[in-house]
Amino acid sequence: MAKLIVVTRSGEERAINGEDGLSVMEVIRDGGIDEILALCGGCCSCATCHVHVDPAFADKLPPMSEDENDLLDSVDDRDVTSRLSCQLPFGPALDGMRVTIGADE
Repeated sequence: MAKLIVVTRSGEERAINGEDGLSVMEVIRDGGIDEILALCGGCCSCATCHVHVDPAFADKLPPMSEDENDLLDSVDDRDVTSRLSCQLPFGPALDGMRVTIGADE
């Protein structure tokens, strides 16, 4: 199982194992970290699963869709590393990826 490193809003770093085929949002949720609301359930219709992704993994992620980009425009702390975790399929290629949970909106 691949490992995802999650930095919480308080700065705590937690390593969690994730199943291949889940989204990063689902891995975080299933790992017991409750800082991601994911109000839309992963349908790319809110921005409550916003994370900042380690730039070293940027080329391993799928391209950002127009919908994801539009939703991220509503996030106050958006930067070049911002993604919606529901739009990132998790698997062995992302083993060791670090994400930081976005600010509470």
